[in-house]
Amino acid sequence: MRTPELGEYFGYFDGDRLIAMAGERMCAGDLHEVSGICTHPDFQGRGLARKLTLKLVRRQMQRGKTPFLHVMSHNAPALGLYEKMGFRLYLETLVRVVACYKTA
Repeated sequence: MRTPELGEYFGYFDGDRLIAMAGERMCAGDLHEVSGICTHPDFQGRGLARKLTLKLVRRQMQRGKTPFLHVMSHNAPALGLYEKMGFRLYLETLVRVVACYKTA
């Protein structure tokens, strides 16, 4: 619920249904993360995530900020998209995903 407090978020809707989104999350000095980039599978391949990401990148750069993002190494479609947009690999690091499962 409080995610929008971290920065701007934009999306595309099909009626009341959110079909693609991108926003901002962390910042450290002049570095600002572009985050939450996703498109519903039924709407992929239309350039929606690309348009939203470019909008955020443009707005950040107009404010003198440096956009960055993270992506899992196995997510080849996202890696390709980001590279086409001008992002370059800076650092590869180990990520540990921790999940909490409720028990009945």
